[in-house]
Amino acid sequence: MNASVTRLTALGRAELTLLGRNKNNLFIALLMPLLMIFVLRSSVTQLGDELPMGVAGATLVGGTGLVLVLVVYMGLVSAYVARREELVLKRLRTGEASDREILAGAALPSTAIALAQCAVLTVGGVAVLDVAAPERPDLLLVGLLAGVGLLAGLAAATTAITRNVESAGLTTLPFFLVSAMGSGMMVPREVLPDAVADVCALLPLSGVMEFVRAGWFGGVGAGDLLTAALTTLAWGALTVFAVQRWFRWEPRR
Repeated sequence: MNASVTRLTALGRAELTLLGRNKNNLFIALLMPLLMIFVLRSSVTQLGDELPMGVAGATLVGGTGLVLVLVVYMGLVSAYVARREELVLKRLRTGEASDREILAGAALPSTAIALAQCAVLTVGGVAVLDVAAPERPDLLLVGLLAGVGLLAGLAAATTAITRNVESAGLTTLPFFLVSAMGSGMMVPREVLPDAVADVCALLPLSGVMEFVRAGWFGGVGAGDLLTAALTTLAWGALTVFAVQRWFRWEPRR
């Protein structure tokens, strides 16, 4: 156990060093979420009274989702592809670290940055936007951790269709748009027609967003939380299968 933790720490530290040298990934991880949250606030302001949780509440919930997608999912796709093309992943597999440790170690910096930004967003929401503190911090934490795990897996799976770092922006765009519009980030599901909202509830990140919303404002029934948990677990299982089946450890020849 201690040896595994030591290897994960070393891998995470090395990945953090490489992240600091990549201006594109740094921009995605540190500045892009802030810009997108400003865009989000402008868009939800136009919905006004249609939002049961208010403009500030919708901004916090959607902003949390945007941070997770931008930092964990989009950032990790670029990181995994870069390490693959540089033969870093192939060399790491010849050492003592297992495949899971290699993937998890590479995800540690993005995870830490995303959770730190969500913490800042939470504190800022309470202090600046005059939103009450989360009613169920436990559910909020469950949503964040589930989101990180699911998105890290989806990032690894997406590398199967991503030939190089330059194409990562294109291969990650569909998931970003679908999640932003259908999972309750840029467009809260409450304002969608019932039939559309029911379909959107089955999207990969919708269950995570349900936990985030329940953590902030409560009022979500046990049945809805169970559905959200099952949806997240189902997508998690599919993601694990996809990674085991299609993840590539070295460049295509």
